[in-house]
Amino acid sequence: MTVPAASAQNVPHIARAPWVTRLIGKTMALGYRLVGKHRYDDYRMERIKGMPFLVTPSVFNPRVPRTGAFLASLIDSNLIGRDYEVLDMGSGSGVCAVVAAKYARRVVAVDINPAAVRCTRINAYLNGVEDGIDARHGDLFAPVERERFDLILFNPPFLVGPPRDDRDRAWRSSDIAERFAAGLGERLKPGGFALILLSTFGDGSLFLRECGRSGLAISEIARRRFVNETLIVFKLIPR
Repeated sequence: MTVPAASAQNVPHIARAPWVTRLIGKTMALGYRLVGKHRYDDYRMERIKGMPFLVTPSVFNPRVPRTGAFLASLIDSNLIGRDYEVLDMGSGSGVCAVVAAKYARRVVAVDINPAAVRCTRINAYLNGVEDGIDARHGDLFAPVERERFDLILFNPPFLVGPPRDDRDRAWRSSDIAERFAAGLGERLKPGGFALILLSTFGDGSLFLRECGRSGLAISEIARRRFVNETLIVFKLIPR
């Protein structure tokens, strides 16, 4: 159900996972380390939607935390028209940009981590869509300040606080929710919309409150439950 944008108190609420669930998550993370799956400072090959993706050091892995793979799973011809211009914000390994480029006329991928920008370019070549993706380095909307898009995809940092390094920027930010909500409307074409992926693992309700304050209509379009978290994708439309 779409909520009234005028009242921030009416926006959906994402309850953080209870302490037992968070403990399970920490145990699972320890297990990943013990079996060598938590290797953010190494090179890994992943397959998502049947396509290969190289994940380089310091770049967010779309499959191990599951968020990138889940958002990418929603991208198809029903979501993206052939004439669409798409912005993949916080592209990471470029998984959503690459999948979107299979359908859209043009995709711009932006990430504040220069290693992620390089990784996106590599994966565009690996999947034969290098001509359809423009990967740019920069902070949030700064690299596209004079452009508008039909669709904006965002798998944001869930946790509030100053990031420790480039790798941690994928998880943590002090002000990304406020700046994203305030700038989104100016970067969308008339009739355009955004999809944002949030999790019970972090501070997802903060994003929704800021979107409500910025006059955005919010509706849930997809949800997936895991042992240690629930992932939810919301559609955002300027009013």
